[in-house]
Amino acid sequence: MYAAWTVKHKPKSLKNVVGNKEVIQKFVNWVKSWENGIPKKRATFLYGPPGIGKTVTVEALANDFQMELVEKNASDYRTESAIRRFAGLASQYGSLFDGKRIVLLDELDGLTGTADKGGVKAITEIIKSAQCPVVLIANNAYDPRFSNLRNYCLLIEFKKPPAGEVMKHLKRICAREGIQADENALKFIAQRSEGDVRSAVNDLQALAQGKKRLTYEDVSWLGYRDRQETIFTVLRMIIYGKTCAGAKRAVDMADVDIDMLFEWIYENVPAHLTDPHDLARAMDALSIADVYRGRIRATQDWSFTRYVIDYMTAGVAMARQNTKTRGWIPFKFPGRIRMLSRSKAERAMQLRIGYKIKRKCHISAVRASKEILPYLRIIFKNNVNMAAGLAKWLDLDPEMIEYLVGTKEKAEAIIKLLS
Repeated sequence: MYAAWTVKHKPKSLKNVVGNKEVIQKFVNWVKSWENGIPKKRATFLYGPPGIGKTVTVEALANDFQMELVEKNASDYRTESAIRRFAGLASQYGSLFDGKRIVLLDELDGLTGTADKGGVKAITEIIKSAQCPVVLIANNAYDPRFSNLRNYCLLIEFKKPPAGEVMKHLKRICAREGIQADENALKFIAQRSEGDVRSAVNDLQALAQGKKRLTYEDVSWLGYRDRQETIFTVLRMIIYGKTCAGAKRAVDMADVDIDMLFEWIYENVPAHLTDPHDLARAMDALSIADVYRGRIRATQDWSFTRYVIDYMTAGVAMARQNTKTRGWIPFKFPGRIRMLSRSKAERAMQLRIGYKIKRKCHISAVRASKEILPYLRIIFKNNVNMAAGLAKWLDLDPEMIEYLVGTKEKAEAIIKLLS
């Protein structure tokens, strides 16, 4: 059986959690404060980028403090009645034999969709009367939907751990798995992960499982994960730019063409310019830029490009006048591009495989298709025997195997091993 290393080597104690030592201590102090009675803030809100140890921290704390952990994904309980059935009861009553209890609602970001019908309001009401610690987790605590909820929570921000600490964690895993890994190889994986510990461990498993030695040559081909860190920097320079020249210089840093950069800006401006007048000015500038894009397509006169760049960069930057800086707001991949680039059939196949993974790994199918499926592809394309074992364990059908491996010939080789 090929268990996920993110689960197999998950820290069981707070002392083994990677990074964020100071904020973890702040979280511990809050939990300990319950020993002296119910604190002013009955809930804490842990937030920060995915994969950096927020959920692991809560699970490790419950283990260290011998507390009963009642854990659910909030995105699976979107309606008010469902939230009250689970969290309401859990937060009011103690565990068996008078033990201590802590309630965790993970993936709170999932409540911000249209399916949410009173879920956030229900959580807020539950927190007001909670008789045990309640922990909320999300990538972005400053989503407007959480504005009232934040007033009742202790906000604790988790940040990406440095590459050195991620590397130490990878070393420990290699030692447990009996793998001799070159220092440069682990450093490469840690740096490429950009602070995402979960992704670093997934990379390590995909590259090293089944081997006794891992060299730099084994990992050097690993491309940057699709995090668009460069484009994020470009967007910050444009949307939060102070000068026209600075915003226009951002175009030179972009690793995407002008049309794609336009889509990125168009997608993210509404979330970052909250003042309606600022947003109106920015959208006016983008609409003019789009007019010039249309003229370029119609006339093939590329001299209009300079006007496109001016309006979509300097025009947007100068539109920001009254918007106040809030907490961390994530940048989103352009929705229009995503819809065009991914076919319905492919999405359906990914979700089907996601449900297979869900049954074995106890995570949501959507999360499985996003986080686990890319690594399955690497394994299926490079290790036939391991692919056959995983296909059997996950109960994948031939169509799924062919999708993961990419070619019919390789799929037949795997199916042959299964039979």
